[in-house]
Amino acid sequence: MPVEPVELPLPGTRQPTIRLDYTHFSLLLDPERRLAAATAVNIDGARLVDVERGDDWHLDPRVDESEQAGGELYARNDLDRGHLVRRRDPVWGPDAERANRDTFVYTNAAPQAAQFNQSKELWSGLEDYVLANAETFDRRLSVFTGPIFGDDDPTYRGVRIPRLFYKVAAWANERGIEAAGYILDQRPQLDDIDLATATALAVGDPPPLGPFRTFQVPIGDIAALAGLSIDALVDADVHATQTSWLLMTQRSEILLQR
Repeated sequence: MPVEPVELPLPGTRQPTIRLDYTHFSLLLDPERRLAAATAVNIDGARLVDVERGDDWHLDPRVDESEQAGGELYARNDLDRGHLVRRRDPVWGPDAERANRDTFVYTNAAPQAAQFNQSKELWSGLEDYVLANAETFDRRLSVFTGPIFGDDDPTYRGVRIPRLFYKVAAWANERGIEAAGYILDQRPQLDDIDLATATALAVGDPPPLGPFRTFQVPIGDIAALAGLSIDALVDADVHATQTSWLLMTQRSEILLQR
């Protein structure tokens, strides 16, 4: 069954975004934050190809170097260059090799603590879950991923480190388009990050990015938090009736203030 086209989400950032198209995926770069605000990839589970990983991270020559976070952000610390579009997701069909190379562009990277990026219970586990669904059932998926920017995100080496990340997967079946959304939360250990960053930088260490939490949430919450225009996916959400993550967070904050 062919997948209906899904509109690339347009984040409500204060600065204009730059759309960059790659092989089987696109992203919207926020030049002020120097990171992608949103990415969108099409996965064809029946045509996935095994390609050697490689590690050729590179800047995108179409964008000024001052508008993208490069290798200096990730040098000599425990921050991973976390793929927003996972390396294997667009690696299908005759253009698989090119798609593999394209995922190693720095505009597709986000600073993530190694524990978060590589954990099977956290980011890596969620990526595996989504890709396995496409591969096992020969399913075509559209996956939208990005950070949720906050004005109070801690600054490290001139880049504000996102505390939240989202992922939304959409697929087609006999009922039409369905979708599910997730938020990954690293805020619990980052409340005092400004002081911790200054201390860490003084001795040449990264800031202490700590434990994380993962939530399956209504896509409407993700749209509200990230400022995304994804009405079609909000309407297609298979978990739309579950308790709002925003509401749960607000309740927790109220209890903590008492």
